[in-house]
Amino acid sequence: MPPEASPDPAARLAELVAVMDRLRSPGGCPWDAEQTHVSLAPYALEEAYELVEAIEAGDRAGLREELGDLLLQVVFHARVAQEHDQDPFDVGDVAQDLVAKLVRRHPHVFADAEHAADDEGRHVAWDRIKRAEKPARVSALDGVPLALGALARTQKLVGRAERAGLAVAPAPAPASDAAGPLGDRLFALVLEARAAGLDAEGELRRTTARWEHAVREAEADAGER
Repeated sequence: MPPEASPDPAARLAELVAVMDRLRSPGGCPWDAEQTHVSLAPYALEEAYELVEAIEAGDRAGLREELGDLLLQVVFHARVAQEHDQDPFDVGDVAQDLVAKLVRRHPHVFADAEHAADDEGRHVAWDRIKRAEKPARVSALDGVPLALGALARTQKLVGRAERAGLAVAPAPAPASDAAGPLGDRLFALVLEARAAGLDAEGELRRTTARWEHAVREAEADAGER
């Protein structure tokens, strides 16, 4: 039986860590015991997408559930990391590093630094602190994951370039004519969306969702005839 729920959030998180430890330990769940960071990676992506879906659907119950599923991924990976023979760390180390990072990257809140005048100023300061923390990065564009979808990655790169004061111009012409014009138009739409303060990825997902709903309705109507 699961332990009785505690009203203390810290105690609830401790219970989660204890349950994960039980599942991973001898006598626990065989499937959990055999997982690795690599085998779990696809689930992290899947849970993140399901969380976004719940948010965009306005599904409060789904939001709560998907946040839990995403939290499970964090706790699971941290538990696996405890077993590393040379560089072990646990969920407490992860939380400690995150707290330190948040404090360090918000000097306008936790230090005596002058408050940035606007959101853009704070973004610029954030990027500057990140570059100082990661000296191996030689470009303002470094660190944007290749695994991001093409649309989301374009948005992220353009935003990084703008905050770094770099010129954002249309993409260079491709080496061949294959698919160049279409790619240029898509890139231009991302720039247009950013200029309008819109999330191009979210806008496309919402439009696709409306289209999908209409197609499913038409499909159901056709099946009833």
